[in-house]
Amino acid sequence: MNRIILLTLSVFTTGIVSAQLDVNVQKSIDQIEDKVINWRHDFHQHPELSNQEYRTAEKITQHLTNLGLEVRTKVAKTGVVALLKGDHPGKVVALRADIDALPVTERNDLPYKSEVRARFLDTETGVMHACGHDTHTAMLMGVAEVLSAHKDKIHGTVKFIFQPAEEGPPPGEEGGAKLMIKEGALTQPNVDAIFGLHINSATPVGTIRYKSGGTMAAVERFVVKVNGKGTHGSAPWTGVDPILISAKIIDGFQTIISRESPLVNEAAVITVGKITSGVRFNIIPESAELIGTVRTLDPDMRTLIMTRMDAMAADIARAYGGSATIQWQNNTVVTYNDPNLTSQMVPSLEAVAGADNVQITKATTGGEDFSYYQEVVPGFFFFLGGMAPGNTEPFPHHTPDFKVEDSGMKLGVQALSQVALDYLQLN
Repeated sequence: MNRIILLTLSVFTTGIVSAQLDVNVQKSIDQIEDKVINWRHDFHQHPELSNQEYRTAEKITQHLTNLGLEVRTKVAKTGVVALLKGDHPGKVVALRADIDALPVTERNDLPYKSEVRARFLDTETGVMHACGHDTHTAMLMGVAEVLSAHKDKIHGTVKFIFQPAEEGPPPGEEGGAKLMIKEGALTQPNVDAIFGLHINSATPVGTIRYKSGGTMAAVERFVVKVNGKGTHGSAPWTGVDPILISAKIIDGFQTIISRESPLVNEAAVITVGKITSGVRFNIIPESAELIGTVRTLDPDMRTLIMTRMDAMAADIARAYGGSATIQWQNNTVVTYNDPNLTSQMVPSLEAVAGADNVQITKATTGGEDFSYYQEVVPGFFFFLGGMAPGNTEPFPHHTPDFKVEDSGMKLGVQALSQVALDYLQLN
């Protein structure tokens, strides 16, 4: 009877829900908030790099198994997929969280600060949840517990996807969303729609931001191999300096953005994040290596930039007597929020956050491999506020100082619970 009354009040002629979260579901969320925060602290203190999330996967698996869900493990190496069947028939909705951390040494003075160290690309480094994946994992575990207690409100099936390697698998390995899809994360049973969120350190707690259509960038990883001729540093004219060539290539790449790319259409970025060359101050080495990323929001610009980088690196190196080639690795395509699904579910977000706190945002040149799921099924990906009230300076993602507020996670649990229940109710 309560459900009938709720629907009568909440469904317009368009079939869009605008009701508040069921009072019993909300009570369950209130009761689990501290548990979600504790999970997050534990994951933050014990971060694991891509394709190495063994402890994280074990804790997720134990929790989902204890809830009585149907659980698959070792999907895409360390991923976990679980099914929750509702008491009523219906479609299948997926909720996804990423579980990996980054090779970043934490600089925060938190009681749950990471002290973990590991090797990444032959370099010893700290390991840190410097992008908030610990919060995503904890929130989705919370959603699983809440919805498991309210199967009578589920019209269909909820699939929980805990995905490794969102930051990209190690070079030479498969991983992430691509491998999750390859190994059946969107089948068995077939998923009809998928939802995900990302906490954001520059968005105030209590706020949700979204964009219909293209939302996050396609991401490429590139490696430029520069070959020269080694010689003594005192006689550079007897060799070919790959370090000098590398500097010219880096400079040239930026002219592709500033002089060749139609930035009035969409944003684009070329960043070189690592340079390796040489062993001693008085030796010109034989080779150098540049590693970086390209971010694009338009397919034509993506093709243009990559084509011009290939040509420019080779031509610049040749002009200085050397050679250069580029190896490419695609990490994400454009994160594309299905317009129909987005418009249908925004009222669900407004129901839990308040209409004034659900805001349209601009596209970002950050990337998310959630985009691969959206190539297969309609998906909606939104941003959750993690910046403390009164704070005006965010702690940037992927930095040693990254930090988000625990108080922001309750809304994440509410939002994911609401969109799952509403989607299944309406479809």
